[in-house]
Amino acid sequence: MSQKVILDTGVLVAYLNKREQFHEWAEVELNKTKPPLLTCEAVIVESYFLLKSTYGVVDLIFSLLRKKQIVIPFLLTDEMVEVEALMKRYENVPMSLADACLVRMSELIPGSVVLTLDSDFFGFIEKIEMKQ
Repeated sequence: MSQKVILDTGVLVAYLNKREQFHEWAEVELNKTKPPLLTCEAVIVESYFLLKSTYGVVDLIFSLLRKKQIVIPFLLTDEMVEVEALMKRYENVPMSLADACLVRMSELIPGSVVLTLDSDFFGFIEKIEMKQ
């Protein structure tokens, strides 16, 4: 059984934008990860927003989705109560909607890992693992 990788916005943005500081790292990491990568719609929205001035980003992201290299198995409407609770619990950080969705995904998918550049994320995951 292969490990499920949950993809955060920063990694996707770095992968798609060659001018990003962590582009090479993201490219290496994603190329050695077996698809599909898992994410949520909030990550896709954040990525579009951050890359809005990057020509061709629409084609790049939709290509990854069409080819099922990235899949979105998460429905916010099904996990609304839990996501809201996470955002309230980490309101002092603050926790974004995308981060809350990814943390919830990591709770729901046994043995999954979150591929992220966000240092705040490590605190979320550590606290969740200690709670379980």
